[in-house]
Amino acid sequence: MSGYFGSYVVVVVLFLVGVAIFTGGLFVNRMLRPSRPTPEKLTTYECGVDPVGEGWAQSQIRYYVFTYLYVVFAVDAVFLFPWATVFAAPGYGMTTLVEMFVFLAFIALGILYAWRKRVLGWT
Repeated sequence: MSGYFGSYVVVVVLFLVGVAIFTGGLFVNRMLRPSRPTPEKLTTYECGVDPVGEGWAQSQIRYYVFTYLYVVFAVDAVFLFPWATVFAAPGYGMTTLVEMFVFLAFIALGILYAWRKRVLGWT
């Protein structure tokens, strides 16, 4: 198939082949596995502790704040690697340097905001 929609047909066919392989693997797994459900196997299991009480627990917000800060630094690290490769290319030096300082300024502003809100201290 050639033309504009020919590329889309190839992508759709490859997607369908991938879905068929995935569902086929799940189906073969379901057919080959042993199934012996017992009441002990059907109970909820969490880290070796027997389920007692309600299934709802409250988490503190500071853990989410540290998670968001980790994501910010992970995005920063992911952005640094392509920048380092483009920085060495001729003609891109000053442009990429300015872009990186703008990006780092946004990161620094976020860290300053988190520091001012006192979310960086572990209590």
